[in-house]
Amino acid sequence: MEKQGFVSKLYRKKPHLKPMAQHIQKSNAGKSVICSRVEHVFADQKSQMGLFIRTVGIVRATISIGLVNIVYNMRRFLLLEHINAAA
Repeated sequence: MEKQGFVSKLYRKKPHLKPMAQHIQKSNAGKSVICSRVEHVFADQKSQMGLFIRTVGIVRATISIGLVNIVYNMRRFLLLEHINAAA
């Protein structure tokens, strides 16, 4: 990305000042938690369910993504129910 002139705006570099560096570390840690949770869902949808949107129109794409999300939530619910029943 840097070779093409793009700059990542997700994480910020830590300044040399100690109090501000701690604030940025907490901010980056919070962003990392959110990114990791979202990326796991997308990875599961792409690998397990073969999510590849190839439709004409935003309405059909929205419906397709919505159905995949429903299936993911149902699979996740059944997994958690299975784990809860075993405990």
